[in-house]
Amino acid sequence: MRVLVADDSGIMRKIIIRSLNSVGVTDIVEAADGQEAINAYNSNDIDLILTDWNMPNKSGLDVVTEIRAQGSNVPIIMVTTEAQKGQVIAAIQAGVSDYLTKPFEADDLRAKLDKFVTA
Repeated sequence: MRVLVADDSGIMRKIIIRSLNSVGVTDIVEAADGQEAINAYNSNDIDLILTDWNMPNKSGLDVVTEIRAQGSNVPIIMVTTEAQKGQVIAAIQAGVSDYLTKPFEADDLRAKLDKFVTA
């Protein structure tokens, strides 16, 4: 399984990658902003996407919208501090598969991953 981790915070990417490693996922592609995430998705065989909402160049919502516009049904988990109901609804309408609010514990991420990861 190859996972794309998109977050403009290098520290947050490391935290997410450490959590992925703890559940046996080691094939990881990193992106530091939304445009990098779309480019990485288009040039790799990605099985799952973990994306931040607030990123430069393109937001996580832009990432979800563009990937869904390609007809892809790859699971996308939005990892964000944005937890207001309107934003959650917008993300779901755009096609996000699940939602994880920062800050989170490794167990929270593991529980979300268990739905999509078959290592």
